[in-house]
Parts: sequence; C-alpha cells; structure tokens
Amino acid sequence: MSEDTDDNLEAKDRKFVEALARGLDVLRAFTHGSVVLGNQDIARLTGLPKPTVSRMTYTLTKLGYLSYAPHLEKYQLDSGVLALGYAYVSNLRIRQLAKPYMDDFARRTNTTVGLTCRDRLSMIYVENCRPAELTTLRMDAGVRLPLATTAAGRAYLAATPEQERGHLLDALATKHGDDWPPLLASLQASFHEYEEHGYCFSLGDWDRNVIAAGVPLRLADGNIMVLTCGAPSFQLSEQALKGGLAQQLAMLARDIESLGA
Repeated sequence: MSEDTDDNLEAKDRKFVEALARGLDVLRAFTHGSVVLGNQDIARLTGLPKPTVSRMTYTLTKLGYLSYAPHLEKYQLDSGVLALGYAYVSNLRIRQLAKPYMDDFARRTNTTVGLTCRDRLSMIYVENCRPAELTTLRMDAGVRLPLATTAAGRAYLAATPEQERGHLLDALATKHGDDWPPLLASLQASFHEYEEHGYCFSLGDWDRNVIAAGVPLRLADGNIMVLTCGAPSFQLSEQALKGGLAQQLAMLARDIESLGA
C-alpha cells in the first residue's frame, strides 16, 4: 500500500486524477529495492488490483517509463524515468550552490556529506560528497533512507510544522507497528535535541556501524531539505561528532541558506 497519508487527502479532491496517481504508484513500486517486478509483485506492493496494474504497466511501457523483459515476464524502469530524475536533479539550484561547500566540508572532516529531500516516508539523496580516501558509505543520488531512524529523516521531522509532522508520525506509526513506541521515544529525544542545538543525530539507529548528524535547510520557497554528515563508527567517534562536527555542519547549513536558494 502507499506509504503516505497524504494520498487519502488527495483522493478526496475533485481535481485529483486518480488514474494518474495509480500510474505513479506503479512507478514508485520500483523504489522498494527490486530492479525487476511482475504485475503480481506490483499489485502486492501498491495494493492495486492486478487488472489495473496490467493496464498501467502496458501504458507506462508504451510511454517509455517501463521496459518489459519477456524472458523474465517482468518490468523494469526505462529511460523516461531517468530523464525526469536527471532533469530534476540538474535543475535543482540548491544542489548547484551547495556542492562546492559540501565538497570542501567532506575533505576537511573526512566524512560523507549529503543533501536530501523527503519523498513520502523516505529521504532521498540529491547530492553526496565524500573525500577520495573514504571508500565506504557511498550514497549516490536517488538512494532512499528511512525517515524515522536516520539523521536526515529526524532533522526533517524536527523542522516540519507541527500539524504536518503529526500526519507523518501517524503514518510512521502505522508502518512500524509494534516497533513504533521505542522509535517514537527516540524521535522525541531527537526533536528536543534539535530545539536545543539545531541538529539531530543517528548513532547506529539506521545502521549500527554508521553515525551521522543532520541539519535542516530552509529554502527560500518554503521547502525543507536536510544536510547531513556521517561516517562509519570505526572512522568517526560519537565524541567527535557531538563535540564540534555537528556544530560545524549547522554553520555550513546557515552559510548555504544565506546564498538565497
């Protein structure tokens, strides 16, 4: 089923085109980690009826957004999706402005520095910079991160207006089920940390071998993105991250905001 409660609100809007939404849900199914999917796989992931999925995949294949592998009897994303994604990333002004600063910060701190935006209950990398000597924690543009356990997701939630945050927390509660109470407690601690210092941490919560800090970027158009820095825990200590690196990241975020993106 769809991840975001926004879908229910949109479906009640008379201007909302349900057929288009279903087609996009089919494309989003490929973000769950599988490179190739059959109609039955897509129906399971989206909750759409299989006959609807069959019509959608046929249409999307004709339009160049999916390609069909006859020997597998499955579909995969085609160049039409790549063209849209590339157009978005290449025209994202904040990415163009921030990249030189992110490169410099990554070299000076020997960390991976990322720029992310939210998509439903995930954060997506639109830029990632790391020094040449850092061979781990490679996160290319398009990689998705969970909202509840990463520094990027926690910083986004902390900076989000209360009403919108409430909707997202409700959706996360549904998604995580019995695992939600400890996750919520951890998120609330992150929100308090953000109020005190302006940044959030993920200290092995997403990956037990990775620690990271996240700082929201408030863009001129009102949107929120998140700047992160992190490294494997054997290369970066929690003390170093909390002792000054997170504050440097917050200063970098303010410098980027001042560019007027």
